[in-house]
Amino acid sequence: MALLLGSLGFFLITLDILIVNVALTTIGRELGGSTSGLQWVIDAYTLLFASLLLFAGNLSDRIGAKRAIGWGIAGFLIASVACALAPTLGALIAARALQGAAAAVMLPASMALIREAFPDARERAHALGIWAVGGAVAGAVGPLLGGALTTIDWRLVFAINLPVCAVMLSLLVKVAPSPRRPRRFDPAGQLLALLTLAGLVFGLIEGGANGFTTWYVVTALVIAAASLVGFVAVQARGRHPMMPLDLFRSSGMRIALGVGFTFMVGNFGSVFVLSLYLQQHLGLSPLLAGLVFLPSAAFSIVGNIVSGTLANRFGARVPVVAGLTTMVLGLVVMIVLAPLDSWIAVAVCTILTGGGGSVAMPPATSVVLASVPAERSGTASAVFNTFRQVGGAVAIAVFGALLADRAQFVVGTQVSFVVAGAVILMAAVAATRIRTA
Repeated sequence: MALLLGSLGFFLITLDILIVNVALTTIGRELGGSTSGLQWVIDAYTLLFASLLLFAGNLSDRIGAKRAIGWGIAGFLIASVACALAPTLGALIAARALQGAAAAVMLPASMALIREAFPDARERAHALGIWAVGGAVAGAVGPLLGGALTTIDWRLVFAINLPVCAVMLSLLVKVAPSPRRPRRFDPAGQLLALLTLAGLVFGLIEGGANGFTTWYVVTALVIAAASLVGFVAVQARGRHPMMPLDLFRSSGMRIALGVGFTFMVGNFGSVFVLSLYLQQHLGLSPLLAGLVFLPSAAFSIVGNIVSGTLANRFGARVPVVAGLTTMVLGLVVMIVLAPLDSWIAVAVCTILTGGGGSVAMPPATSVVLASVPAERSGTASAVFNTFRQVGGAVAIAVFGALLADRAQFVVGTQVSFVVAGAVILMAAVAATRIRTA
């Protein structure tokens, strides 16, 4: 029950990033807004999600993973109703921010539940592969379902969350209680984390739309840099840090954090870019654009299922390096073939990036959980997923800026994927240093 609940949680969290991408064009047509405004429909979710993950990890350890995930599900349900009823783009962005906050509470708790249910490392490797299938299934149905629902009414892409939340709440009562470990929160660290991430993402999005020399963009980036310095200082000297710096002593943890960051740059960044490429450049309908992503999702499901077997046989290093290298290959395909205006090239690219990422991520997650004792699993998973979500937010912000000039859309797509391929390749090289058990 814990594994099923955690998998559904990961499914829901991932679905609400991917399902919205193909609806952006229709949302913009009905509610109005610039390209940067539509980016905030994605980034409001991602920003709050990333900013609150560290707090949520501490919350999960403090009140117990079961109670934390229950709070997250309830909050997500309420936010989904608000999204479906949003009368303006501003109201939709605000509701998406609430969704992101609820998702932040759910994710570390779902990983902590699995850590509690599967103390054996080999069983946990398989369990994490199955847990990741939730995200892969969301990848399968997200763009396709988003396209189909948008054809009827874009508001249904949020209403579809309601039955999923209802099923999760019914499963919750069957999960064993989680241990509680009272600890103090870190309000100064949380505030500085919010300022860092909000300033960074706002500065990147508005800088791409209006220029990086604009006074409010410069101010936002300066606040982000200063807050980051302050955050690190507070974590180093605080008595109850939300992100204990001793977590980074493990080389496996450091490498896994880099893998998580770059995976999101390549995966969510490419979905964002290619959704716009298919609809705005090639002129496909939302439904047809969703169908192009379907083969990738099928390969992702298979990759997540076999990743545990590969990790148990060869250690985490082999599947992580192989998966990241495959992602780079997929991005290279799109860099070369983008000028051909072919949806087939997009399908091949996403098969390689989706399949490769699905093989790499569960073993990387196992490395994170193996690096800490059980009582710190919520905090460690929160740190890992913070790095992941920052990667996704930065990718969407940077790539959105590169795509702002519609006349240079293909060039912007190519440059975006050159950037993504370079950072993933660096992570693959670093992953060769993961120690095999």
